[in-house]
Amino acid sequence: MPLSRREFLNHNAMGLGTVALASLLQQERLLATPKNLPKDKPTFDLQPKPPHFEPQARAMISLFHHGGPSHMDLTDPKPELTKFSGTDYSGDVQYSFVNAASKKLLGSPWKFQPQGQCGTELSELLPHTAGIVDDICLIRSMQTGANGHEVSIRYFHSGIPAILGRPHFASWLLYGLGAETQELPAYMVLTDPGGHPVDGTNNWSNGFMPSLFQGTVLRPREPRILNLDAPPHLRGALQRQNLDFLQSLNQRHLEQHPGQSDLEARIASYELAARMQTSAREALDIAQETAATQKLYGIDEDATREYGTRCLIARRLVERGVRFVQLFLGGQPWDNHANLSTALPAICRRTDKPAAGLVKDLRQRGMLDSTIVHNGGEIGRLPVVQGDADLKKAGRDHNGQGFSIWLAGGGIKPGMTYGKTDDFGHRAVENIVTPNDYQATLMHLFGLDWRQLVYHHNGQEQIITNQRPAKVVSDILASPPAEAAVAGTSS
Repeated sequence: MPLSRREFLNHNAMGLGTVALASLLQQERLLATPKNLPKDKPTFDLQPKPPHFEPQARAMISLFHHGGPSHMDLTDPKPELTKFSGTDYSGDVQYSFVNAASKKLLGSPWKFQPQGQCGTELSELLPHTAGIVDDICLIRSMQTGANGHEVSIRYFHSGIPAILGRPHFASWLLYGLGAETQELPAYMVLTDPGGHPVDGTNNWSNGFMPSLFQGTVLRPREPRILNLDAPPHLRGALQRQNLDFLQSLNQRHLEQHPGQSDLEARIASYELAARMQTSAREALDIAQETAATQKLYGIDEDATREYGTRCLIARRLVERGVRFVQLFLGGQPWDNHANLSTALPAICRRTDKPAAGLVKDLRQRGMLDSTIVHNGGEIGRLPVVQGDADLKKAGRDHNGQGFSIWLAGGGIKPGMTYGKTDDFGHRAVENIVTPNDYQATLMHLFGLDWRQLVYHHNGQEQIITNQRPAKVVSDILASPPAEAAVAGTSS
């Protein structure tokens, strides 16, 4: 009995590898157009598509720090908090863990100093970020309005707090712009050897979009792609014959079922997997980098080797045309409810140098102008003590009312701070930036008006913010937005 296409693939995997196979499976339904989608809408594929207007960025690397980095200990100095440390906070506090709550203010035990020509004050815990402070825009007024991890993560990634089933903003980018390379997946995720981040695979979900737009995950350890090489008995001409045979089966089926254009994309996906046998191996081989470059990322040091390696891989991927790369940490290591005095310095030692090295490397290669780098978490921390009365063992609770992130490159204005929190670092009080504003601004930098990027789902027009208020934060842009393209943006 002749084998079906699915059976043929099952018995002849041809060493395509975990990532390649994931790419194939994701694209099985990539052209399964919803019935309600108007016929004049573009088909779902990753062919390059024109932006709404001239873009400033072509790629993005997001260093996402689950758990909530403590902004008043890292990026947002609060002299009043230090002055009144140990006294009771007079304002209202929204706690996540009431049983361990306190109103006793906790001043930062770490010193802040002005850095760079811009003079932005940073904590002594970030000595390497201090070296790139003139390249970054530090936003000190982020606000989700919620203290929980998952609710804020989903808000950051998919536009609505708490709600599952919506696409990551990177999926929207791919939907709107397509891919720049046909040799590698356009949206790649680099996870941690310690495990997935909190909220797991929801962090790179395609939501209601076709799975073509989902993030493709690399293994956190070598080999980062399993079975990338074909088995010896299937290599070379024999593998090419197998692919040609598979293509002929698909083409014959397509001729028998005209109008099923998803089959054309399936053929292309198998060709992508075959090309990845060469392109992915080359992209992931950091041994090609100089010793000086590897040192820049901290690959020569135990504390920074793992995260630095992933940051360097991220640069190599965008250098080869990958549109979006996001790095995650296992669990939520910034979630310092206790032992802040030791836990916070430890995670800073692991991430500070690689993140700064990434920005420096992009700059010296002429890539920073077209690549956005994001560094930050989904929430911050409260200015009051949580837990143990011994301040050496104490921590800080969640705070989504005000916190910091930084952005660099890709049209972002460098060497500046934007917005501020109150005197104790609890609430954003000036130039508040929500995750919807963050998403609208990123879309603008990629040449997309988020209000015009429409996806039809269940009979409704969907945009990334789902009609929630959003604005392009024009004050942090290196070039003012064209009014005709983005009318209604912030000033």
